[in-house]
Amino acid sequence: MESSRRRFLKLAGISAVGLGTAPALNAFAASGGHDAAQPYVKKGARALRAKQWAMVIDTRRFHSAKDLEPMIEACNKSHNIPTKITNTDHEIKWIWEAEFHHAFPTKASKFLSEEIEHKSFLVLCNHCENPSCVRACPTKATFKRESDGIVLMDFHRCIGCRFCMAACPFGARSFNFRDPRDFIPEDDKNLEFPTRMKGVVEKCNFCAERLAVGKEPACVEASDGAIIFGDLYDPHSHVREVLKENYTIRRKQQLGTEPSVYYIV
Repeated sequence: MESSRRRFLKLAGISAVGLGTAPALNAFAASGGHDAAQPYVKKGARALRAKQWAMVIDTRRFHSAKDLEPMIEACNKSHNIPTKITNTDHEIKWIWEAEFHHAFPTKASKFLSEEIEHKSFLVLCNHCENPSCVRACPTKATFKRESDGIVLMDFHRCIGCRFCMAACPFGARSFNFRDPRDFIPEDDKNLEFPTRMKGVVEKCNFCAERLAVGKEPACVEASDGAIIFGDLYDPHSHVREVLKENYTIRRKQQLGTEPSVYYIV
């Protein structure tokens, strides 16, 4: 009898916690997911706006991995991404390079041209319209901003469960096994963007903090026109014009997540 009573009280306590947190989480999601803990995603008067931000990468403009370095370096510096970690299992990546068979495993044919097979492609979070990572996160630390479709991270809400990493089919998320601040030279720190801590997940945020002040993403700015950024649902946007005129592919499109990053090949 006493055992049953204890079991009932335990379940009642869990239910009470759930009822108490649900309104807060729902309010957080309804607000677009940003609060005082994430000032860099708040939009100002000069903010660039879109219904769904999207990116088109013109791979014809890149001939070697060296050509991709300016975009990767610009992203790393803008977001305090540690680059001195020697253990490859602990690397933090927001945007990086991958060969065709890794970037597009379902599109590699048996007799793929040698040039394409060994070519380096830029890969990053795809800011999917139907993101599986958002559904997997138990704390709403990762969420899709309804105002513009960007999939964001609230580092203060992340509990390090890594469910989002398991759910992401693109390997676009990194986990801080060590304190990343130890691997960022003081001279390279961007004081306008928050540093993270050990035990949280992070990823590309489409430079939400730059969009909020009227600037394009750092990688776009560094690409000399090879990366096009704009509103996927504005028929007159640069992105839509480029998509009309060029054949593009997306990563693992068959999974139904609807990636917002397109590649001209």
